[in-house]
Amino acid sequence: EARRNTLIKDTMREQCIPSLVESWYQILQNYQYTNSEVTCQCLEVVGAYVSWIDLSLIANDRFINMLLGHMSIEVLREEACDCLFEIVNKGMDPVDKMKLVESLCQVLQTAGFFSIDQEEDVDFLARFSKLVNGMGQSLIVSWSKLIKNGDIKNAQEALQAIETKVALMLQLLIHEDDDISSNIIGFCYDYLHILKQLTVLSDQQKANVEAIMLAVMKKLTYDEEYNFENEGEDEAMFVEYRKQLKLLLDRLAQVSPELLLASVRRVFSSTLQNWQTTRFMEVEMAFLDHRGLRHSSAKVRSRTAYLFSRFVKSLNKQMNPFIEDILNRIQDLLALSPPENGYQSLLSSDDQLFIYETAGVLIVNSEYPAERKQALMRNLLTPLMEKFKILLEKLMLAQDEERQASLADCLNHAVGFASRTSKAFSNKQTVKQCGCSEVYLDCLQTFLPALSCPLQKDILRSGVRTFLHRMIICLEEEVLPFIPSASEHMLKDCEAKDLQEFIPLINQITAKFKIQVSPFLQQMFMPLLHAIFEVLLRPAEENDQSAALEKQMLRRSYFAFLQTVTGSGMSEVIANQGAENVERVLITIIQGAVEYPDPIAQKTCFIILSKLVELWGGKDGPVGFADFVYKHIVPACFLAPLKQTFDLADAQTVLALSECAVTLKTIHLKRGPECVQYLQQEYLPSLQVAPEIIQEFCQALQQPDAKVFKNYLKVFFQRAKP
Repeated sequence: EARRNTLIKDTMREQCIPSLVESWYQILQNYQYTNSEVTCQCLEVVGAYVSWIDLSLIANDRFINMLLGHMSIEVLREEACDCLFEIVNKGMDPVDKMKLVESLCQVLQTAGFFSIDQEEDVDFLARFSKLVNGMGQSLIVSWSKLIKNGDIKNAQEALQAIETKVALMLQLLIHEDDDISSNIIGFCYDYLHILKQLTVLSDQQKANVEAIMLAVMKKLTYDEEYNFENEGEDEAMFVEYRKQLKLLLDRLAQVSPELLLASVRRVFSSTLQNWQTTRFMEVEMAFLDHRGLRHSSAKVRSRTAYLFSRFVKSLNKQMNPFIEDILNRIQDLLALSPPENGYQSLLSSDDQLFIYETAGVLIVNSEYPAERKQALMRNLLTPLMEKFKILLEKLMLAQDEERQASLADCLNHAVGFASRTSKAFSNKQTVKQCGCSEVYLDCLQTFLPALSCPLQKDILRSGVRTFLHRMIICLEEEVLPFIPSASEHMLKDCEAKDLQEFIPLINQITAKFKIQVSPFLQQMFMPLLHAIFEVLLRPAEENDQSAALEKQMLRRSYFAFLQTVTGSGMSEVIANQGAENVERVLITIIQGAVEYPDPIAQKTCFIILSKLVELWGGKDGPVGFADFVYKHIVPACFLAPLKQTFDLADAQTVLALSECAVTLKTIHLKRGPECVQYLQQEYLPSLQVAPEIIQEFCQALQQPDAKVFKNYLKVFFQRAKP
């Protein structure tokens, strides 16, 4: 279709475009005063053709003068604006484009179109703003090309032309109509991009930056009629417009962070005239009373919860005199709201997360002694633990599924709140210094029984798992006694998703504690693998994409687990599983490398194989592993890349091939000439590889620079594949 369209256009250029252009001119001239509908349609046609016909047919005195004349006719000027926009947007020589834009601007300015404040037709101004945006961006493209070509003189002229449009740009940007303002943002953004590239800004350019900042800040303000409680189409459009303004603000921060800070300070100071004399307690109260967390609007309460959290984190060192007062004032906002009490909390559970985090930060960063911190943290978490026990008992007895779900949600929130308080700690040391280890261990003992609840397993296990992740960071080895029991419960009656989420927990423990958890890993290694294999072997509908994706993700998690075990120096965990189990595990790694068209999993499998060869591939390795290397690992390094699904144009696949090369290099490193001999005399001849290619391959393999072999291997398989 594209080829056909190009052929039609080429033929039209040769045969009829000049005649068409002449007919357009005649229509525009003859009907501009008598038939506005026909004239507007003709202007639309001209705009549609401009991008692919010879521009000189349109960008000439007679056509441009007529279009500029149409700009003064009320019923035609919007379409004339759009037509001029298409002409300005046409690709052409940068110097010619600059001259065209400048001549247009000169005529438009002389005709009074730059006097924005005298124009009341917002629909026309929106089109005009789009035209000015196009002219500005065209000049910027010309400037960029001229700079790239080293034409400094013309580039300077282009920059000067751009600068003269900034005042007009600012008038349009600050216009009260958001459509008009939105249409000029592209020019504004690109102008700032130019300033970012300049080493020194002139005083005028600095003034322009400041003017843009003030305009953006003003336009970010919500209108009085904005409906926060019931957002409709207008509100959605304004939200999108604010996102554009936010991008401008980000660019302003890159161009001149000092100016941005100064402008923000000026706006802030003028908005809050007496902020310096306001007592800190009054500022704090604004967050906590009807102006903030207890405001009548749920959205204001939600935003306040987030901002108060940020406020406390930023000023935590100055908060000490107010800590207990704040904790008392937010006490009712911390209450867990079980479904049966019918009480509608002021804050959503997501908002409460911020309040719990705030409480944790206040306690942890206070100047109180450890005993007081411990007491405050216990006061914060004990109500959660008590409510958790009661709700868990109720869940066990609940018959109605809807009630079960709401109780499980509430239990999950309780665990989440406790977990969020721990974000105030950076590591185990800070937990110990605050004397809070015991409180969190109590939480752990309270929450773990939820893992044995047969109802609503997904949500309960997810919450406890997240808490365990946090406790591994905060309590370190103190959490280890709880892991075996927790793991046992989480491996019961599990689905693919459960295992996917459980494996990262085991990976975290393995990577962090290494040899300390070796006995535990050896004990749970095969039960975990059996659970994984059982899920992977479950039959699924042939066209069930969701089940197929879940299995693929579980396979990736399984291989990631094996990578963590081998990469943490724990290969004996695998070696001690018995010869039959070891072989089964090794075969699954080979299958992952070769049989499944998943380059992410394949890459992981080759990393595991490299590590195992490094650890076991020498003369003192496990009995039979050398045979496994030649019987399975070496073939995998060739069979995987030779598969049709192994796409060497795909970035992830190239990474998998890179790890495949590392595996072969590691085999050569550990087995030496024996490996080369096997490839030369047995394996490569069995693949019908030509003798000279075999020789070439073995020479590349023996190169000391691994990068040379990686590059060679890609070429080798590109040649080998049809």
